[in-house]
Amino acid sequence: MPDEEYLKKAFKASLGKELNLESPQTFNEKLQWLKLYNRKPDYTAMVDKFAVRKIVEEKIGEEHLIPLLGVWDDAESIDFDKLPDQFVLKCNHNSGLGMCICKDKSKLNIKKVKNELKKGLAQDYYLKGREWPYKDVPRKIIAEKYMTDSEQSDCFTDYKFFCFSGEVDCVMVCIDRNLGAPKFYFFGKNWELKRYNKRGIAAPHDFTLPKPANIGKMFEIAAELSKSLPFARIDLYQSNGQIYFGEITFFPDSGFDPNLLKETDQYFGSKIDLRGMKTL
Repeated sequence: MPDEEYLKKAFKASLGKELNLESPQTFNEKLQWLKLYNRKPDYTAMVDKFAVRKIVEEKIGEEHLIPLLGVWDDAESIDFDKLPDQFVLKCNHNSGLGMCICKDKSKLNIKKVKNELKKGLAQDYYLKGREWPYKDVPRKIIAEKYMTDSEQSDCFTDYKFFCFSGEVDCVMVCIDRNLGAPKFYFFGKNWELKRYNKRGIAAPHDFTLPKPANIGKMFEIAAELSKSLPFARIDLYQSNGQIYFGEITFFPDSGFDPNLLKETDQYFGSKIDLRGMKTL
């Protein structure tokens, strides 16, 4: 099915309304428009979890990269004996499928891990949401150092910065992912709760989360990495006070996010300027 036809059907099924591509206004609508008409070849390297490391190193420095333990073209090539007791395995071209977060290698079912990685490598991540940058990523498996917020923590908190042409509006903090029940809250530059989504609206009036000491620097890094991009979500982490890069995402929830409030969808949409951008 052609991308435009597919996206119109998926948008209606996910959000219950027609997709306006002639004059898109909302965030979710404009993300669909960007999928179709803002196809810059550089974006493929930016979503490639292996290739993007070079881009990040050049822009903000190697010290912000999670240490790389290995890279392979297939699961059978991985020598688990050479990996440390703790590590993370993931495919470079998708999100989630095949990932292994290993906290104790002695308890690892290596055969199962390899089978899951094979499934991940076989996944055409482009098809489900027609996120075209993933279509031509050369598929690989990478191993990274296992990281946590601190030596006393078992969590690695995800900070997702919403950036519009290099301007960072807010950060979405993901907690409780290690419990299998992730929760998302938005915060502004002064660490004020932004009630942008359904969970934010439901939070108590005095709700907050621990503020990272280096949050100001994280906003600066997100701004630097998102320059010249009409929209990008820049994912960062911090471990023992050091900031680490996670990934660049162009289409959060593939532009089918029902959890954003209607007014947030409009507000984020107003911050994406599509003028002069059509490349197809």
